[in-house]
Amino acid sequence: MELVEGRLTVDDTDALVERLGEIGDEHGCAVQAFDARYVAGRDHLKRAVELADRAIERGENVARNRGVEILLYAAGRRQINQAFEMGVSEGEQAVVVLIDGDDEAGATEAATEQLDITEPTAAVEHADEELLRDFFDVTDAERDATDADIGALVCERVALLEVEK
Repeated sequence: MELVEGRLTVDDTDALVERLGEIGDEHGCAVQAFDARYVAGRDHLKRAVELADRAIERGENVARNRGVEILLYAAGRRQINQAFEMGVSEGEQAVVVLIDGDDEAGATEAATEQLDITEPTAAVEHADEELLRDFFDVTDAERDATDADIGALVCERVALLEVEK
């Protein structure tokens, strides 16, 4: 799994989604873009990929597209329209583009160049804990009951999606 992080200006979300699909098809990869504010670290997305792949292998996937299935797990939601809240929207924003598959190096280069991602950052290392707590519904009681960091709690939410099916 490769991650491309940086800033991206999105003029047309549908066109971006189409381009991500084309890059993925060209390189045999799932390519999915996330609003970086909702990514709780590399482990968060790695766990989402693992669980999405397991669901696909078992024939339990909700989405027909692997990238969308990864998005569902990353967002911790079974409804595609709710999971899209974690995706990119129109305007300038910090993004994380996940690339996972056969030719990750080629897809990473294509995504970086063709999507015009600027200002490479380590956005997933500087997440806003309050925003993540709100998005993933992590309560004060839950935080008080553990010394786990927000990344671990979000990974738990991703894993719980399997139980909620």
